[in-house]
Amino acid sequence: MLVNMRELLKDAQKGGYAVGSFSVANMEMVLGVLKAAKELSAPVILQIAEVRLKQSPLELIGPLMVAAAKCAETPVAVHFDHGKTEKMIKTALEAGFTSVMFDGSHLPLEENIEQTKAIASLAAKYGAAVEAEIGCVGGSEDGSEDIAINCTKPDDAVYFAGETGVDALAIAIGNAHGNYKSEPKLRFDILEECAKRVAAPLVLHGGTGISPDDFRRCAKTGIKKINIATATFDAVEKSVRDCYNEEKISGYYDLQGAEVEGAYQNARRHILIFGTENKA
Repeated sequence: MLVNMRELLKDAQKGGYAVGSFSVANMEMVLGVLKAAKELSAPVILQIAEVRLKQSPLELIGPLMVAAAKCAETPVAVHFDHGKTEKMIKTALEAGFTSVMFDGSHLPLEENIEQTKAIASLAAKYGAAVEAEIGCVGGSEDGSEDIAINCTKPDDAVYFAGETGVDALAIAIGNAHGNYKSEPKLRFDILEECAKRVAAPLVLHGGTGISPDDFRRCAKTGIKKINIATATFDAVEKSVRDCYNEEKISGYYDLQGAEVEGAYQNARRHILIFGTENKA
């Protein structure tokens, strides 16, 4: 069933777990994620980032994601991730997305606040939840830029959340988009301080490559939404490659099945790590 992300994250705050937000690029990835959610009776979030729309146009994949969520047997929120432009954020809202993110992390604090408030006002007309980001998560969503990590200052997080009233706040604690070049060392001191002082559910971007133990610690320390993008794409590509190498693909529908399986296995693994099974 299609639900508002706000509901999922409030339940996660009460239950001491995190909800997986899985990036998708086609129908097969959507089917794989929802298969895992159904099997484990887990709430999930389907998401796509603005930078990915060149490959997966929002006008096509957006309605597909929303329709899939409506047909799902577990609670599913549909989220527009790393929105950069009001035009595309509005397009997502018009398509029925129940959550949007405005990424103003590259802006000065006050400008980030003002633009986030404008997007929040827009989203309110659709009843959608709003996520924002403060600090700078390393790398870029599509891997095209080597952006340095700029950890969130807890005082800024408190001020930002109070001024904007966002439903979820992404913070930077040493995490980065894409595959990590070395084992990430997360700043749990920053996370703990933010969790104590910010009422809004916190979000972890750059989840690919973080250890299961660190994921569990994050979920117990205020992180209620964890984004999984690169791991999804990598798992789907590996599943297809392995099936070809093992000569298991003799036609298109075998290829399609391999894509679904890759997305399913990846989502299943993360749902179990995040503690979301049987929370639907």
